Amino acid sequence: MTENLALYRKYRPTSFKEVRDQDHIVSVLEGAIKKKAIPHAILFSGSRGTGKTTLARLFAKAIGVSEVDLYEIDAASNRGIDDVRELREAVYALPYESERKVYIIDEVHMLTKEAFNALLKTLEEPPAHVVFILATTEEDKLLDTILSRCQVFRMRAPSREVLAQTVIDVAKKEGFKLSPDAADLIAIAADGSFRDALGVTQKVILASGDQIGKADEVASIIGAPKTQALRDLVQALHQKDTEAALEAVSQTLASHTDMKLFMRLLLERVRAVILLRNAPGKKESILAAFGEDDRAQIQTLAQDPSSPLNSHLMLLLLDAAQRTGRTVLPQLPLELAVVEHCAK
Repeated sequence: MTENLALYRKYRPTSFKEVRDQDHIVSVLEGAIKKKAIPHAILFSGSRGTGKTTLARLFAKAIGVSEVDLYEIDAASNRGIDDVRELREAVYALPYESERKVYIIDEVHMLTKEAFNALLKTLEEPPAHVVFILATTEEDKLLDTILSRCQVFRMRAPSREVLAQTVIDVAKKEGFKLSPDAADLIAIAADGSFRDALGVTQKVILASGDQIGKADEVASIIGAPKTQALRDLVQALHQKDTEAALEAVSQTLASHTDMKLFMRLLLERVRAVILLRNAPGKKESILAAFGEDDRAQIQTLAQDPSSPLNSHLMLLLLDAAQRTGRTVLPQLPLELAVVEHCAK
């Protein structure tokens, strides 16, 4: 692994072909380039780590803009009216080497109201040689007048499957093998972010003592629960065994597990039981994300029509998940849900 180089930078896509899960955007951009119909203003909107800035750079490269004619501005630190006034003056200067100049303005929603108004005037009548590419994680904060002057592309958060395959591929290039369960755990923890997924992968590679990353090893490194802890809690909830369920929660907390992640994985398992019971024909897709032992438990519980693992429990757990992280004791919402469920 290259020293001091983050994996998300080392393996950043270098062409449109390497961009994953954004085909709906790439196809339009490639069509615009082919038809020489380059928009003067583009907005990439989407959650963090989905590749907005990367796609902006790739588009600039694809339309023949050299590094010297590519300008990147962080609106979070250059957000005032004076900064945009300087930009307005600079755009009229001709490119040094290329036919066009491209200005990438990241986190554009951070601009002040006055700066927005100044930018709007530039977007209305930009010089022919300038392309603006705006990027934001909070599209709802942008003025409608800004949006109306841009060709808007909304980035998809990568699917869990795509993230898992991405980290497996990157780990392999680094001479490291991730088990499918470990890769899936990283994908869940990344929560729809390529950058976060590769950041976790790098942490796992650095912390691991061997060349193979297994699920429980990954869990201990990133603060995820071990699969046995989840199985124990699900079984206790099925049996309405309050003491066993609370002990499983206690053990999870003692292992320094991230409770938000624990709740997400618990919800996923209870959901799988409910779905399999009601839609057995979709067995393969429902169980695809689980290992062999987990599949066996889920199938056994789903076959019991009297199991209290039902929609009422799911609502209790959903409420607990929403409250997790907002209380002084992170385990408290789940403990209350356990007590209420087992008492019924």
